[in-house]
Amino acid sequence: MRKIRILWTDDEVEDLRSHIFFLQEKGYEIDTCSNGNDTIDLVRHNSYDLIFLDEHMPGLSGMETLRLIREVRTDIPVVMITKSEEEEIMESAIGSEIADYLIKPVKPNQVLLTIKKILDQRRLITEKTTTEYRQDFTRISEMISAASKYTDWTELYRKIVFWESELEKSADQGMAEILRLQENEANNLFSKFIAGNYLNWLKPGTTNSPVLSPALFSDRIFPRMKEKTPLFFILIDNLRFDQWKTISAELSGLYRIIEEDIYFSILPTSTQFCRNSIFAGLMPSVISETMPQYWVNEDEEEGKNNFEEELFRSQLARKGLKYKWSYNKIHSSQEGKKVNEKVKSLLANDINILVYNFVDMLSHARTEVGVIRDLATEEPAYRSLTRSWFLHSPLFELLKTLSKYQVRVVFSTDHGTIRVQNALKIIGDRKTSSNLRYKMGRNLDYDSRRVFELKEPEKGMLPRSNLSSRYIFATNKDYLVYQNNFNHYAAYYKDTFQHGGISMQEMMLPVACVEPV
Repeated sequence: MRKIRILWTDDEVEDLRSHIFFLQEKGYEIDTCSNGNDTIDLVRHNSYDLIFLDEHMPGLSGMETLRLIREVRTDIPVVMITKSEEEEIMESAIGSEIADYLIKPVKPNQVLLTIKKILDQRRLITEKTTTEYRQDFTRISEMISAASKYTDWTELYRKIVFWESELEKSADQGMAEILRLQENEANNLFSKFIAGNYLNWLKPGTTNSPVLSPALFSDRIFPRMKEKTPLFFILIDNLRFDQWKTISAELSGLYRIIEEDIYFSILPTSTQFCRNSIFAGLMPSVISETMPQYWVNEDEEEGKNNFEEELFRSQLARKGLKYKWSYNKIHSSQEGKKVNEKVKSLLANDINILVYNFVDMLSHARTEVGVIRDLATEEPAYRSLTRSWFLHSPLFELLKTLSKYQVRVVFSTDHGTIRVQNALKIIGDRKTSSNLRYKMGRNLDYDSRRVFELKEPEKGMLPRSNLSSRYIFATNKDYLVYQNNFNHYAAYYKDTFQHGGISMQEMMLPVACVEPV
């Protein structure tokens, strides 16, 4: 096994002999250097795992040497050591992305701890995470077996998302695979739970039901309205709860989370149904019956979400609310930048609605574009792409600007998505809807044991194109493929991210309120 090799640069390196002998006895290979120029030469011609760098040296200072090291190698962790505790020097070093910062005089054990913290961090994290997950494994299994109320499922889903994030940091992929098996078991039982309870949630006067799409504004947004405090409602299309946790971590230092909750989308978990329902405050069948001019049937070519602004206006009028408000839908960075340019005018409104479509476009590109498909092969990569978009997006720039004002921001979404695995054969006529996670049509042939079927759409408060139309929904990681050229399309869509059906990822969605720190 190769020894860990460390370079220690200090103009008084002879005074550090006891430290160096101590580290050599611990099995580390130590090279020493007394100035910045020689350090750069050593870095060019040798492979180091870690560098200890003195800040105060004649000739090139530690900070100057660090900058030159970064021109040669960007991947070597550097620990800055200095006699000074001046805040300006610390901030400059930290801004240069050092791995750690030590104040002289340093003790041998202090140096050893720093080495272990930096170089052994992944191993130590893996050991700790594996041990803790093993301890929680039984608890998760018990939660899966005992879940009988929607609150049980939200608690379980939070725990699964938490462990997905934790195990992502671990090198032990065996534990991550065990968690995936638990998540699959949970989704199977969750699908049965939805099949047994969903229609009851839609009945008037039903108690012990979750907040559904039509009630999102009335239950989670309007109560947050405060006099003279503008509210920004940011709906990120197709954002799963785990993706929200990924980007919410980036808000630290700018915002504090006042409340973070989970609400349930309606079925089908697709933009046409869920988002129209959110803005109208009504179920899809009610929209199509009372405002047919704002509802586009699935077999029509017109865009299915072109009337969100009109639907929201109708909701305000129906509830007698007289807010000053704005609505913006953002499909591109250019559109996002234009919104950011009018922040001052937005601050004059009571509520500003901003719909960002990037994550939805990412999931579709993941299916259709080979490069994106290769980049987002699994869930961690999908979360990473979402985080990367967010950090470089006009949305993040907007949030930085808004953090300087007295505002409230509510984040949410219309539905989630799931990476599909198992193709189910289905037969339908050419008017059958094309979505892979649900189908609506009149001449459907399928295995009824593998889907949730809704033979009477009115019970699900869904519109139908004709009297014999029905809906069927794929569950867990199944997807619906026509029998024509079945093998080709089954292979093409396998491992893609889809929405419209029944799974924890598609139905249990984030709604969080934050305010500037």
